[in-house]
Amino acid sequence: MLHAYVQQCDFLAVFDADFQPEPDFLMRTIPYLARNPQIALVQARWEFVNPNECLMTRIQKMTLDYHFKVEQEAGSSTFAFFGFNGTAGVWRISAIKEAGGWDDRTTVEDMDLAVRAGLKGWKFVYVGDVKVKSELPSNLKAYRRQQHRWTCGAANLFRKMGAEILLTKEVSLWWKLYLLYSFFLVRKVVAHVVPFVLYCVVIPFSVLIPEIKIPAWGVVYIPTAITVLYAVRNPSSIHFIPFWILFENVMSFHRTKATFIGLLELGSVNEWVVTEKLGSASNTKPVPQILERPRCRFWDR
Repeated sequence: MLHAYVQQCDFLAVFDADFQPEPDFLMRTIPYLARNPQIALVQARWEFVNPNECLMTRIQKMTLDYHFKVEQEAGSSTFAFFGFNGTAGVWRISAIKEAGGWDDRTTVEDMDLAVRAGLKGWKFVYVGDVKVKSELPSNLKAYRRQQHRWTCGAANLFRKMGAEILLTKEVSLWWKLYLLYSFFLVRKVVAHVVPFVLYCVVIPFSVLIPEIKIPAWGVVYIPTAITVLYAVRNPSSIHFIPFWILFENVMSFHRTKATFIGLLELGSVNEWVVTEKLGSASNTKPVPQILERPRCRFWDR
């Protein structure tokens, strides 16, 4: 953005290092920005080169498919707003500048920019039929750190921008309600804390202490409905649902911890660890490197 030639440009395409856009990517995204001056961002969908590498990547694909098909598409079609995914998108440079530019005050600077641009009245478009290939983390430690960064950063951004969203006069009351309640409170806080409290605390206690009674709708009906909504996007992976439930319950502990770190701004709130990608699914073989064998700690085991 600081190079001189950027002054002659109107749009900025953003990709992470492991993303592989098709040759016609710009031809399929730029027209939205060129024809409608109110649009600030065109977000493409992620596609994955290694979804079948292991059970963990299959589970990630199920979760991310739901995110794009339901959360991103719903936000785009109803309020013309959703969180920028940080990659596989094209921004209008004037919108970035009007929103105040990139800000690294949280670990979700992409979401931060999207919220600030939304508060200025800019609109976003999600284009689900434009897909960009990328790699899913296949290492549990890498995935856990990625989830910590995403969850902690979003909760921290909620803390920093809650009052600003409430007091702004440039957007409607319904838009503010959607952003504060649905986008932040429900999806960035409640969605992590409730599964952990219910499945990892309340239900185990009800097994150990018979006096604790939980209604069937809370244990069976609602969780089943939510699980089916996730699974319906991936009918070929429906037999992985039991593993998905167990895995997400484990991750709910890490996400709940990250949520409170972000809300309370505790020690590791701005911890940034780049997600490890192996490049094993690309067409080119990685250059072998001589690395020291890391010392294996008992805590890691």
